[in-house]
Amino acid sequence: MTRVAVLTPDPADPSYAGQWPGVLERLSAALVRAGIVAEPTAWTDHVEDASGLADYPLVLPVIAWGYHRDHARWMQACATWSAAGVPLANPASVLAWNSDKSYLGRLADKGVAIPPTLMSQGITQSQVNAAFDSFGSDQVIVKPTVSGGAWRTLRLSPGQALTDPPVGAAMIQPYLQTIASHGELSLLFFGRVFSHAVLKRPVDGDFRIQVQFGGLYAAVAEPPAAALALARTVLDAIEEPLLYARIDMVPDADGRWLLMEAELIEPDFYLGTAPAGGDAFAAAVQSKLAAG
Repeated sequence: MTRVAVLTPDPADPSYAGQWPGVLERLSAALVRAGIVAEPTAWTDHVEDASGLADYPLVLPVIAWGYHRDHARWMQACATWSAAGVPLANPASVLAWNSDKSYLGRLADKGVAIPPTLMSQGITQSQVNAAFDSFGSDQVIVKPTVSGGAWRTLRLSPGQALTDPPVGAAMIQPYLQTIASHGELSLLFFGRVFSHAVLKRPVDGDFRIQVQFGGLYAAVAEPPAAALALARTVLDAIEEPLLYARIDMVPDADGRWLLMEAELIEPDFYLGTAPAGGDAFAAAVQSKLAAG
């Protein structure tokens, strides 16, 4: 059996203690069928010294949840892993730039369709007011550019005061009503090959689709061709080798698919809905190991 490392949350952060072991179990079940043993290790144990990862032929950062709460150390860790030549998949360069949602602007420059987005170093009430006029939207979303799981994310209506805004770099986007009426579509790719899709909807009255807020998830047998086309445009815009990717998107009011996020660090793969329980993921890992 080949041993690989799986990076997991900071054990000092209890936020994910009830969730990540189940995700690890699903990943491990898929990998063990391919003769691969997944060994968990907290990413925070390897920030300044990568020697603890040196014996692994592959390191998967797929459950390194919570890095957004400790972003400076995350960036330090990425630099440490890069300098040490840690065999990460996805690469340390991707783990660094994908941790800040300002990458959406760079993907847009390469032809990827995204929602209208205002980036700012500190969001002000005047910027929110101007965004309503600029977007022509009934509601806007305000969130940090470094975030995860709807952390510090606000939904505001015209005239509503901006209270407890994100600190530092943040972004404003129109709230797309199709998130409630249609849902957010996640397309999963392993080795850049499409695997499966999941549709996620918020519960009535909420705007967050994450499971911790009651989000409703359903497998999609065949995603729309236009959604697959957008996902492939996103992947084509990324030059680094990708072992895995989750491309999250929403249609606008006219049915045009827009990229919400390209999740390339620690996305849930929803292996419970994947064909054969995620054998495509394990096959991609096998191929990566064989390639060295």
